[in-house]
Amino acid sequence: MIRVSQIKLRAEHTGEHTRELLVKKAAEMLRVPVSRIRRMEIRRQSVDARKKPELFYSYTVDVELEGEENVLRRALSGRNARLISRAPEEAYRFPESGEKRQAHPTVIVGMGPAGLFCGYFLALHGYRPILLERGRDVESRQRDVERFWNTGVLDPHSNVQFGEGGAGTFSDGKLNTLVKDREGRNRAVLETFVRFGAKESILYEAKPHMGTDVLSRVVKAMRQEILRLGGQVRFESPVTDVQIRDGAVRGVVIGGEEELPCEQLVLAVGHSARDTFFMLRDRQVRMEAKAFAVGFRVEHPQAMINRSQYGTEDPGELGAAAYKVTAGTSTGRGVYSFCMCPGGYVVNASSEAGRLAVNGMSYSGRDGTNANSAVIVAVTPQDFGSPDPLSGISFQRELEERAYDLAGGKIPVQRYGAFRAAVRGEAVCGGPSGEGDVPQAAEGPSLMPQCKGAYAWADLSGILPEECSRAFVEGMEAFGRQIRGFDRPDAILLGVESRTSSPVRICRDETLQSESVRGLYPCGEGAGYAGGITSAAMDGIRVAERIAVEFKSFS
Repeated sequence: MIRVSQIKLRAEHTGEHTRELLVKKAAEMLRVPVSRIRRMEIRRQSVDARKKPELFYSYTVDVELEGEENVLRRALSGRNARLISRAPEEAYRFPESGEKRQAHPTVIVGMGPAGLFCGYFLALHGYRPILLERGRDVESRQRDVERFWNTGVLDPHSNVQFGEGGAGTFSDGKLNTLVKDREGRNRAVLETFVRFGAKESILYEAKPHMGTDVLSRVVKAMRQEILRLGGQVRFESPVTDVQIRDGAVRGVVIGGEEELPCEQLVLAVGHSARDTFFMLRDRQVRMEAKAFAVGFRVEHPQAMINRSQYGTEDPGELGAAAYKVTAGTSTGRGVYSFCMCPGGYVVNASSEAGRLAVNGMSYSGRDGTNANSAVIVAVTPQDFGSPDPLSGISFQRELEERAYDLAGGKIPVQRYGAFRAAVRGEAVCGGPSGEGDVPQAAEGPSLMPQCKGAYAWADLSGILPEECSRAFVEGMEAFGRQIRGFDRPDAILLGVESRTSSPVRICRDETLQSESVRGLYPCGEGAGYAGGITSAAMDGIRVAERIAVEFKSFS
C-alpha cells in the first residue's frame, strides 16, 4: 500500500462523504484515476486550527491500487513527493508458545486495562488464565458508584478506583499514548477496543477517546469473551497474600482464607491498591518510591476553551476542544495539565474512609457545560520525608485526609482568585472560598462546579505543601498567557488530585518478573510501568507475550 499524508479537508465538508473526498484527493496527489484505487484506510486524522476560525481536518491515508510500484516511483519524483511513501508493515504478531508446561493457569490480579488485556491475550491463545478482581462487575460497580455520589456512603471494594475496568472506567477514556510502538501493540489495543464495541474512528483519531459510557460496555464484552475462551473471572476476590517459597511464587490467598496455587502471578493491581503494596513490602518484594504529581481539578467554561483552541464557541462536528499546557516555575517544579476532560465532570474518586481524592470524567458526547483538567505539580521521593519505598502513599494519604476534613467528605471547592490571594497572603474577595459571584468582563455570570458527588465551598490553600501551592499559582498564571482566561478569578478548583500515577514502582527485570521473586510479574500503572489506559493495556500485552514465550498453552 502507499501512504499519502497531509490531505486537508474543511471541517464543515466532512461527514458521510469524507471517504469519497479522501479517495479523490489521494488519487489527485498520486496522479492516477480514482478507479485505480481498490481500497483506502484512514490512518490518522488531526485538527488543523492554524487559520482559526477556519478549521480543517488533516488526514493520512493508505491506499491499495493497481500498478503500485510504478505509481509510487512516479509519485516520488513529483511535486508531492514529501507527502508520499510506502506504507509500513504494522501487523501485530503474538509470539509462538514456549516449551514448558504450566502446572497451573496464570493468575492475574486486577481487571483494569493491564490485567484485562493480559488476560484477554492469554485466553485468546489458549492459556485459560484466572482473573481475580477485588471489586464487582462493571454494572454492579456503576450502581455502587452512583450510590456513593448520591449518599456519600463509600464501598471500599467497589468504587471509582476498584472494580471491573479499573480506574479508567470512570474517566474520559482517553486512548492516546506517548509510548513508542515498534511492535504494533498500540494498534492491537485500539483494534481490540473496536472489536468489542468502540467506534472505528479511534483507530485514526490523533486524540482518540471512548468516554466512560462506551468503555464500560467494552470492558464487559471483553470479560465475556475471556470466559468463552476458557478463562475464569472472579469478582469480590481480594488477594490478601502471596505465597512465596525458595524465591518463587507458589500461590495466592484470597480473602484471607482460600488458597489458589499458581507459579505465574501477574500483579496488575492499579495505583490505588495500597493494602497490596504494604503486603508486598512485608513479603520483601523489592519496590521503590517514584515521582508523581499532585494538585487540583480546574474547571473552565467549555465555550472559553473552544474559542481559544478553535476560534469559535461552537465548533460543530469537531466537538468540545481539548488542551494541554505545561510550565516551569521559580521553585524548579514542573506544573502541567493532566487527563483533560472536555465537556466533562469532576468526580469524587475516593477509595478509603476518611480520605478524599478527585478525578475527571467525560461521557462519549463530551457535551457538559464545563471543561476540566488536573493542574498538577511534580513531587519526588525527596518530598515524602522518609526512605520507605511506600512513603509516597503516606504523602498522598495526608493530602487526602486534609481534603476530606475540609468539607466533611464532600468535594471541597474554591474559586481560583481566592486561592491565589490566600497563597500570596493578599486580601481575599468573596470570603476564603471565593463562593460569591466574581463577574468576568464580557463573560457573563461566574461558572459553577460540575460534579459527580456532593461538594462544599472551602479554603483549599492548606492542602498542598506550601511550595507546591506557590508553584501551582505560578503555573496557572503562565497558562493564562497561553489560553486567555485560564487564570480567571472565577475558575473552579476542586481537591485533591492525588492519584495521577502510582507512587510506587515494583522493580522488575528484563524478563518482566520481579527482581526478588520469580514468577511474579508486576504490570501496568499500579506497578509503575504505565500512565494511562492504552499504555497499561500495552504493558499487559507485553507480560502476556513474555509468559507465552516461556510456556505452552493449554489448547
